[in-house]
Amino acid sequence: MDFSSPTFWLSLMQIIWIDLLLSGDNAVVIALACRSLPEKQRRWGILLGAGAAVGLRIIFALVVSYLLGVPLLKVVGGLLLLWIATKLITDGDGDAHEVAASDSLWKAVRTIAIADAVMSLDNVVAIAAASRGHPELFIFGLLLTIPLIIAGSQLVMAILTRFPILVWAGAALLGWIAGEMVVGDVMSLQYMQSYNPELVKPDADSPIGIKPADLPHYLASAVGAVFVVAVGWLLRSRQRAHAA
Repeated sequence: MDFSSPTFWLSLMQIIWIDLLLSGDNAVVIALACRSLPEKQRRWGILLGAGAAVGLRIIFALVVSYLLGVPLLKVVGGLLLLWIATKLITDGDGDAHEVAASDSLWKAVRTIAIADAVMSLDNVVAIAAASRGHPELFIFGLLLTIPLIIAGSQLVMAILTRFPILVWAGAALLGWIAGEMVVGDVMSLQYMQSYNPELVKPDADSPIGIKPADLPHYLASAVGAVFVVAVGWLLRSRQRAHAA
């Protein structure tokens, strides 16, 4: 762990931002699903729902952290991240949070678990990408989601609702990281090396000893960010046109 490395601190800031952006959804789903429960059961619903969210994150973390080292799966993860980022923009009006209230504790927990099964995967994929192969950053990002889910995330959601531009900025960040994932895949690196050795540079931390050079790295990242914002804006415009 190199605390003097700018890349380390950049990755750390990205993970914190991703957690703030994506963990809020889980807390909102928990609150909405439990809002009709009796007072005594509501506390249990929140605790069990948060436990389900954290448990799913641990399971997905074990799977994702292994799979992202397999050739071509970083490309798949990058494409998934592009979809996540675009969906974040198109759901920006809050429709995604319209979760039915449950009058039974176990119905509430089931509702939370189903929603978390999707959102936890989003969160873990994003954290795994931002950690750039550093297990300590990956673990930190995973642990940070716990307090954000149990307490404080509703405040974050209120801020995002008040300042919608932060949702776009967060989506662009995910697009940036998605571009990094695609160009950093083993197959992508091997192709770039065979096409033009100047497109890669040595990296002792990489499984194959190379990483993208600055030009393809930043170009792919910028394309990912611009793609998310452009497609998100287009889809939002179509949604509003249909609504009118």
